[in-house]
Amino acid sequence: MAPSSPPPPPGYVPPGQQATSDDHKLKADVELVVLHVTVADDRGEFVADLPQGNFRVFEQNIEQKLSFFSRDDIPVTMGLVIDNSGSMREKRDQVNAAAMTFVRTSNPKDEAFVVNFNDEYYLDTDGDFTSDQANLHDALARIDTRGSTALYDAVIGSLAHLKKGHKDKRVLLLVTDGEDTASEKTFEDAIKAAEESNATIYAIGVYSEDDLEHDKKMVRRSKKVLSQLAESTGGEAFFPDNLNQVTPICEQVAKEIRNQYTLGYYPANTTRDGTFRPVVVKVIPPNGRGKLSVRTRTGYFAPKPTAAGD
Repeated sequence: MAPSSPPPPPGYVPPGQQATSDDHKLKADVELVVLHVTVADDRGEFVADLPQGNFRVFEQNIEQKLSFFSRDDIPVTMGLVIDNSGSMREKRDQVNAAAMTFVRTSNPKDEAFVVNFNDEYYLDTDGDFTSDQANLHDALARIDTRGSTALYDAVIGSLAHLKKGHKDKRVLLLVTDGEDTASEKTFEDAIKAAEESNATIYAIGVYSEDDLEHDKKMVRRSKKVLSQLAESTGGEAFFPDNLNQVTPICEQVAKEIRNQYTLGYYPANTTRDGTFRPVVVKVIPPNGRGKLSVRTRTGYFAPKPTAAGD
């Protein structure tokens, strides 16, 4: 009798087939690089009906062979990271309402937590991760707007907490109205944590009219920080003209998360050197679709060498 074939690797999908919801056991193999990809047309509308054959993935300019492809609405672990510094006092009611709209528009199977931050950051969700909207509402309502802004510490701590979640897909929604003034960690630390996390960061900068008129340098610095944090993870930064625009932005972000592609591949470069590997995803537009824009994380860190120098 001929020997049986070895089982396929975790997350493997034969060429030409689409993954099902049962295939989302992606944590089983740390060598699999997973990318969550947003595709939009020239009107900004999400394009969620493309087949696997339209995608090309390049790592360090070398094309990779896809082993996993899905268009499913995958539940996520998400953190709502909300600035609780003194300058947010008049903004929190509308920000909280927008954050709850984000929760209600998301997948009902998502799990979430709330981090409020000023000079320190606080996990304010009873029961840690929750799908209970009342629990999330209560956590957002624990407003004690005071102090300064430890933005980098809050982002790094929230990314670390995301890793304890039960879903393979991870998202941070970050809302702030200023630049970091109190963190022990640096911007470089925050960027590295974002790149290592495989989380997608969406950032919303809610600046006051006084900030926009009299503190333009601070606003420019803050926008640059939020944009770089978001772009490094395949997310997006938003800078609404007024608070009334925050709820539509949250609805847009929730819709995007539910209309992403999930791609996975085993890197052709198997060297364990702990280096950052740039990744680019390209999409071939179907006939008549026009130019498409693609967003995903900018790369990942390769596994570090083992103790034996492997």
